[in-house]
Amino acid sequence: MAEPDPPVAASSPPARIYRHRLPTRAWHWVNAVTLLILLMSGLMIFNAHPRLYWGQYGANLDHAWFAIGATPDTGYIRFGETRIETTGVLGRWTDGQGAEQTWAFPGWATIPTTYDLASGRRWHLFFAWVLSISLSLYMVWSLIGGHIRRNLHVRRAEWSPRHIWQDIKDHARLRLPRGQAAARYGILQKLSYIGVIFVLLPLMILTGLTMSPGMDAAWPWLLDVFGGRQSARSIHFIAAWTLVLFFLVHIAMVFLAGPLNEVRSMVSGWFTLPPEKEDGA
Repeated sequence: MAEPDPPVAASSPPARIYRHRLPTRAWHWVNAVTLLILLMSGLMIFNAHPRLYWGQYGANLDHAWFAIGATPDTGYIRFGETRIETTGVLGRWTDGQGAEQTWAFPGWATIPTTYDLASGRRWHLFFAWVLSISLSLYMVWSLIGGHIRRNLHVRRAEWSPRHIWQDIKDHARLRLPRGQAAARYGILQKLSYIGVIFVLLPLMILTGLTMSPGMDAAWPWLLDVFGGRQSARSIHFIAAWTLVLFFLVHIAMVFLAGPLNEVRSMVSGWFTLPPEKEDGA
C-alpha cells in the first residue's frame, strides 16, 4: 500500500504593517500635486527669458551659462559654449495646430498651455505658498511626532562606507529588501528623503524669495547668501530639475518594489511585507 503524502503546511498570510501615518500620506499627495503645478508654471515663467546667469545681473547681452533658444531653422540648448540641437522638442517645436513656436518649453509642459506670463506667475506664487506652509507643518510634525527619530535618523552603523556601498550595490542589482527589512528605510532612502525635505525644498523656497523684489527689500541678506538674484534663479532652476530626477528615480523604485502595494500603503497606510526568498531561490 502506498504511503500517504506528507501533510502540506498551511501558508501563513503575508505580514502587514502600518507603515505611513496620516500626516505623511496627506503631505505626500499634496506635495505631488503642488510640485507638478510649480514645475509647469515655472517653465512658463522661464519661457519669458530662457537664459540663466550667475551674479546679480543678467540681460540679453550678458553671457548666460545656460540658454534655450532658436535660430530661424533650429532649436537648441546651450551649456556654456556647448550647443545641442533640440529642434522639435525645445526652442523650436510645432504646436497642436501645426504652427511652429519658438518658446523654450512646449505648451504641453507649461501652465498655462499658451504663453501667458502673468497667469503663470499667479499659479506659481499661489502654489509656492501651499508648498511653504505644508512643508513647515510637515517638518514640525516630523519632529514632534517622532517620524525623524523612527524612520529618518541615520544610525552610527549606517554611516559605515561598507554599509553604504552595499546598499548602492543592492540597488544597482535590483536586490530590494524583503521581509522585515522592507519595513525600514535603507541608508540611500534616508539620505534622499532627508536631502529633499530638509535641503532641496527649503532651497527652492529661499531662492524663490530671493527673486522677489519685495523680499529683497525686507530681507536683503538673501542676496548675499545666494550671491545675487540671478544666481538665486540659477540655483532655483537646478534644484527644480534635481527634484524631477528624484521623482523619476522614486517612481522607478515604486514600480520595481510593486506599485500596487506601494501606492496602496500611501493611501491606506498599510503595507504588505514582501516575503523572504527561500534558500536557493
